Formats: sequence, structure tokens, C-alpha cells
Amino acid sequence: MTTVPSPGLGTSGNDDPEQCAETVRTALEIGYRHLDTAQMYDNEAAVGDGIAVSAVDRDDVFLATKVHPSNLAPDDVAETAAESLGRLGVESVDLFYVHWPTEAYDAETTLPAFDRLYEEGVTEHVGVSNFTPELLDEASEILDAPIVANQVEMHPLLPQNDLLEYCRERDITVVAYAPLLRGDAGDVPELVDIAEDRDTTPEAVSLAWLCQREGVVPIPKATGEAHLRANFDPLELSAEEVARIDAIGRRERLIDPDDAAWN
Repeated sequence: MTTVPSPGLGTSGNDDPEQCAETVRTALEIGYRHLDTAQMYDNEAAVGDGIAVSAVDRDDVFLATKVHPSNLAPDDVAETAAESLGRLGVESVDLFYVHWPTEAYDAETTLPAFDRLYEEGVTEHVGVSNFTPELLDEASEILDAPIVANQVEMHPLLPQNDLLEYCRERDITVVAYAPLLRGDAGDVPELVDIAEDRDTTPEAVSLAWLCQREGVVPIPKATGEAHLRANFDPLELSAEEVARIDAIGRRERLIDPDDAAWN
């Protein structure tokens, strides 16, 4: 399995150029080595600026971005991927994702375009985002390049157990977005109880649970240095605490595909 550094830094919603660049620079200084952006986020240039002004060598950064759903026709994949590299200020990225299997996505034409990105060295790896096992089966039959990662919403209210097992069996890393429940972790009693016992926050408990799941790499969002540091050094949950979270019966999807800008 390709090693995807954990945790990564999510950047969706961080569209203030100066703030985003400073967040990236600070994150790299702290020790983050996985940066996640997308054409949809309108911050690739700022992410690239943050890398450029950091003291960390580009070769030590696992940089991932995503092709916008409207750009998934073959010619658009090639053209906009080149534009992404230009904005990021790099010669290649470590991972290019199909962002959502919607809009211009057509497996038979989109995925060969990603194979070409892989073959031409535009990306070291190919990934997908928001794919079900059925869509992954289809993609695997078409792609020559291995699918390294599937980025999906995952947190204690949406554990995605069946999808995770599918990906584990096929050496596909699950990159978890919305790992802090978009600020709603305090509404989950089990997380609150564990947080109170540990003198920490429900968000920290949610992130710790994800970090301890085999084959999962969370990408929490943060801007301030204190939050960046806290997310990079998650606490260790006991087996009993993990079991309490696993047993949560409530299920809730926080990201509506119609609100795709959130990922």
C-alpha cells in the first residue's frame, strides 16, 4: 500500500490567500507532510505559496489535489490538471483525484484521462473521491493505474464500515474528510463523555478514533497554530473508548453532494 502521511491538512473553505499560505507554512513547520486541496477550493495557488515559503523540501510533501466535477471530460482533465500544477507552482503532484463522480464524469472516458496523467508523470498516483464500492469496482476495471486512495466523508456518525473493509482488502487508503464533524462533535454524547473524562474536546476524540482505524488517513481543517498542533498530535484512545464510539447507533451524513464545495 502506498503510504499516505497521516494526518493530512484539509484546506477546503480556506480561501483567503494570505491565511491559507500561512496555514500551510505553519503546518509544514509543525510536521504535516500531507496537504489536500482541489480545483473546487480556489486555493491551489495559496497552497503552493505556502509550500514555496516553507523550509520543507517539496520532495518531502505529499501533495494532493482534485479535478473539479465539471472538468472531468478527457480534454478538460488534461488542460485543467496542467493549470493546477501552474497554480501550485510544482512540476507534478503526488495524488490527483476524481473529485466527485458527477457532472462531466464518465468512467469510460474520464478514467483513461487520469491514466494519461499518471503515465506522463503529472501525478505519482491516482485517486478517487466519494466513490462507493460499486463505482470503485467499475473504476478498477478501467484504470491501468492503481487506485491509491478514496476520499470520503468519515467520522463517528458515518463510519463507512463496509466501504472501509472493501478498501482495506484492496490496499486503497481511505482519506477521511469532515473528521471533526464540521463543528458538531459536541452534539454527540459519547464523544462528549470521553472528552470530559480526558479533559479534551469532542473533536479531539473524533480525530483520535479515526487515526486509530487501520487504513484511514484523516484530513482535519484548521488555521490557528494551536489547532494545527492539536490535530497533528492526537491522543490515544483505549480499546474500551474505541468500542464506545464504534457502538454509536446514530448515523448522519454531514456533506450533501449538492453542497459539494465543502469537499
